[in-house]
Amino acid sequence: MKIKLFVKLLILITVSFSCKNKLQNKSEPQNDIKVDYLNETKEDFNNRISWWREARFGMFIHWGVYAVPAGIHNEKRIEGIGEWIQRYAQISIEEYEKYAKKFNPVDYDPIEWVKIMKRAGMKYVVITSKHHDGFALWDSKVSDYDAVDFAPIGKDLLKGLSEACKKEGIKFGLYHSIMDWHHPHAQANDEPRYDYQNVPNPDFPIYYKNYLKPQLKELMDNYDPDILWFDGEWINDYNHNMGLDLYQYVRSLKPEILINNRVDKGRNGMAGMTKDDKRYAGDFGTPEQEILEGTSSMDWESCMTMNDTWGFKSYDKNWKSAEVLVHNLIDITSKGGNYLLNVGPTASGLIPNPSISRLEKMGEWLDINGEAIYSSEKLKKDYKQGEYLIFTKKNNSNSYFAIALKKPENSITINNIEPNKNSSIYLLGYDEPLIWSFDTERGLEIQVPKSIPGEIAWTFKILGKEI
Repeated sequence: MKIKLFVKLLILITVSFSCKNKLQNKSEPQNDIKVDYLNETKEDFNNRISWWREARFGMFIHWGVYAVPAGIHNEKRIEGIGEWIQRYAQISIEEYEKYAKKFNPVDYDPIEWVKIMKRAGMKYVVITSKHHDGFALWDSKVSDYDAVDFAPIGKDLLKGLSEACKKEGIKFGLYHSIMDWHHPHAQANDEPRYDYQNVPNPDFPIYYKNYLKPQLKELMDNYDPDILWFDGEWINDYNHNMGLDLYQYVRSLKPEILINNRVDKGRNGMAGMTKDDKRYAGDFGTPEQEILEGTSSMDWESCMTMNDTWGFKSYDKNWKSAEVLVHNLIDITSKGGNYLLNVGPTASGLIPNPSISRLEKMGEWLDINGEAIYSSEKLKKDYKQGEYLIFTKKNNSNSYFAIALKKPENSITINNIEPNKNSSIYLLGYDEPLIWSFDTERGLEIQVPKSIPGEIAWTFKILGKEI
């Protein structure tokens, strides 16, 4: 009798435990299901990247300890880009840390920075959370080498900018370097890995797991970025499997985030496009300091400087004109790309005045002509005609734009657009409709008034179809 009772109790306990496990598994399915973000459907990808395709124009910000020497070390001007001064001047970690101890940007006003972006017509921003020198602009819990614990400013430099961007509708992105000249597990013999193409460091996987990934989690948790923009993927320490894993990891933290192709090893030189987008991870290509010669079936973003450097250099005065910058924006947009234009703030936290003045002129042009840039797409056939006429099209509409890079006189002829019958053609910024005629052989001829407003570039809006 006692044995039978014991058996019944044992069965009851077993069934109860089994039911409990089933209930727990039911309530926590997300712990057992791993989404494969590397094999996303085309529809899901298009939905995720749609805002970025509409934005077209963003600000890149390279800012950190390198702004303190500003291109000069031991009273000597150091050649090369400013943020690489530690490598180019062969500065030891101990010596470079002295610059970090002087990084005190008391003039930094993130609200003012966002106002500059808004006036320029920029729709998103990407700022260096950590560059190759390893210095973090936030209060990292896995390191003291950051703006809060190591520098006199003693302040999180990302939080205010993130909040100001979100308040003003600017999408917030973070640049993060995969390589690190400061971390011991990313070094060779405790010295900065300036010879970054050398034999891989066997301790790098430790850095990858216990430092790189935890810092990325901090950034995701603290600032909820819309973009993660990686760099430094070319080092031999970092491999393709890490790239796939890192892409999957970041997307698991925020599925809708966008990640550039430098998360993996597929970037093909400075042209920045992925060699094989089916094998390598990344949502868009990253041409650096150049614009694609033609269009691409892949999404891409051209990152470029206004002068010759990314990080601030006090003596770099080789500024591109506002006209060149606007023409770059038009060229990139017509080919289906985005323009990520850089500023390099000073060590005190100010965006240089030459950058501000150029951005303001770009904003003035976009106030009138932005309809041809934002939410636009490339034409199916020709994105340009001759040297000075470039085309864009409004997404999912029959609105076409012909942008003249040279001030037109008397008339312009367009060969690839047929206007709708009885429709009006306008010059953006000019109130009156223009006189036009169309012939299948001669094309579209638009009469241009003797006195037309504006400078830099002129946009004609045409309702019609591509021929």
